[in-house]
Amino acid sequence: MIDLSHYLSDTGPLAQQIKGYAARPEQLEMAAAVSSALQASTTLVVEAGTGTGKTFAYLLPALLSGRSIIISTGTRHLQDQLFHRDLPVVRDALQIPVTVALLKGRANYLCDHRLTLALMEGRSRKKQLQDQLQSIRDWAGRTQSGDVAELVNIPEDSVVWPMVTSTPDNCLGAECGSFNQCYVMQARRKAMEAEVVVINHHLLFADMTLKEEGFGELLPKADAIIVDEAHQLPETATRFFGISLTSRQLTDFTRDCISEYVRETGQVSGLPDAAKQLETAVQEVRLAMGKSDQRAAWKMLAEQADLIKALAQLQKYLSLLTTELAAVASLSRGLEKCWKRGQQLAQRLLQTTVQPLENHVHWFETFRQSFRITLTPLDISTYFQERRQSLPDAWVFTSATLSVNGQFEHFNRKLGLTELSSLQLNSPFDYQKNALLYLPEEMPEPSSPAYSNAFLTVAQDVLRLSQGRAFLLFTSYRALHLAEKLLRRLSPYPLLVQGDAPRNELLLRFREQGNAVLLGTSSFWEGVDVRGEALSCVIIDKLPFASPGDPVIQARIDALREQGGNPFMDEQLPNAVINLKQGVGRLIRDVSDRGVLTICDPRLTSKRYGRIFLDSLPPMRQTRQLDDVAHFFTRTTA
Repeated sequence: MIDLSHYLSDTGPLAQQIKGYAARPEQLEMAAAVSSALQASTTLVVEAGTGTGKTFAYLLPALLSGRSIIISTGTRHLQDQLFHRDLPVVRDALQIPVTVALLKGRANYLCDHRLTLALMEGRSRKKQLQDQLQSIRDWAGRTQSGDVAELVNIPEDSVVWPMVTSTPDNCLGAECGSFNQCYVMQARRKAMEAEVVVINHHLLFADMTLKEEGFGELLPKADAIIVDEAHQLPETATRFFGISLTSRQLTDFTRDCISEYVRETGQVSGLPDAAKQLETAVQEVRLAMGKSDQRAAWKMLAEQADLIKALAQLQKYLSLLTTELAAVASLSRGLEKCWKRGQQLAQRLLQTTVQPLENHVHWFETFRQSFRITLTPLDISTYFQERRQSLPDAWVFTSATLSVNGQFEHFNRKLGLTELSSLQLNSPFDYQKNALLYLPEEMPEPSSPAYSNAFLTVAQDVLRLSQGRAFLLFTSYRALHLAEKLLRRLSPYPLLVQGDAPRNELLLRFREQGNAVLLGTSSFWEGVDVRGEALSCVIIDKLPFASPGDPVIQARIDALREQGGNPFMDEQLPNAVINLKQGVGRLIRDVSDRGVLTICDPRLTSKRYGRIFLDSLPPMRQTRQLDDVAHFFTRTTA
């Protein structure tokens, strides 16, 4: 066994490499458990509270093990942080020649072929899109990796990215004229040669599926897999193992067909006309699905005459375009790929509207100009376990939020994990001294019409005492917008609202301004790290229970009830506890941080299950009195 205490001591290699490093017993305990799991090729589930230093606690034994390791994260941001910051620090501290690689999904890499097609169509583009394409063309001549994250001046959600990146459907493979310079292939070759590869959860599941279907693999053969942000894994698996048909898939298909046809023939009629008819049919389906922003069971729409007619037209024009493509598929690899995509989309249209799979939730979602029809598996544990058979036996699942009331049963059941060891490590931060939990008295029930005003009154009282410097976390956009309307009028502090700018830009402004108030929903409940006095207060409007009206949640509730289970205790409550723990984790991010956590939902004290929430949070002093909040901030200022 490796003597990890030497490496993680106050005088060890990491301490010499990292300014302000301090040894933590929790970090050493986790590192020892990870090392044992890697050496014995077993499964470990470990919850490491904020401040444990879990990243170094798994990187250190991973690099010392001498084994090939895949590290999977939930977000591209953490991927980049691991590869560009944390891995180099540990590798330099250990002074060992470990080869490492970063591998993302193909949508994260520039495709020269598709950039060429997009530039050819430039005349009809809006000026903003033309400017973005020009920026990408200029950058294409300089980049070594082709990783689109290098272009920080173009928003992540810009419509330009699907135009200049590839998908498995439209990639030309070895027949592409840019294949030898392909950034995706370059990244994969580096990954195949590396000893440690950093990926994301989506890529992990893509590799599992390819192996199962006999199409080879995306990832190198590894001795072990470490899954960080593991609490996200069940939801990512649910999305990945589902089947969806979207309006974007169809419209991207029509545009690719036109681009490839015009490029090969120079003709702008014939097949392009059929593609435009299909695009119109997609729009007609969207109109037939009714008002915007719906998310409901498919049966709510399935019998509507207008939608049945629109879907029949969609099938007709998809078939027509596919027939046109069959006649010209031999002209180029691009047109051949389009022909095959047409066949696949026709099958997916049939599957998602006429012949849904059993044991799947059949639902739809509409937005202002788009739609999605989805089949979601009720239970992904079998899918996950089947695909694990072709992967190594050594697995480490870690996150700051995996347990509910000290138990891992919920997480393990979701993924079908049985033979494993588990470890729960509390945060080394002194929550008793540095944090205060404020549960305001006399709050109405969250379902009451008076709740929103009562919450906003409490929030304003607390913000006055904290002098801004706060996150307000909401469980719905509606509640967020109500608060925004009031606070823009009454709050003396700078107000930052989710959606007004990219998340990273909002966080940068928040840190710089020092007394700002940031309003956010789900994406701000996790993965956000603001240290120091700029964030001294987190205010949460309600316990984050998922809406029981959501079609997937409702189907899971019904299935659990049919199996004799307790849907609330087995599904709804554990998910809400883990989500709350994520939100609470925004408050104390460093040993010197101090702050007040305000949770306004009275169910924490009025319902028996409230104790499960409270017992799952870090141990901190509690109060029902606003005066105690004032005293806390007075002492903090002093």
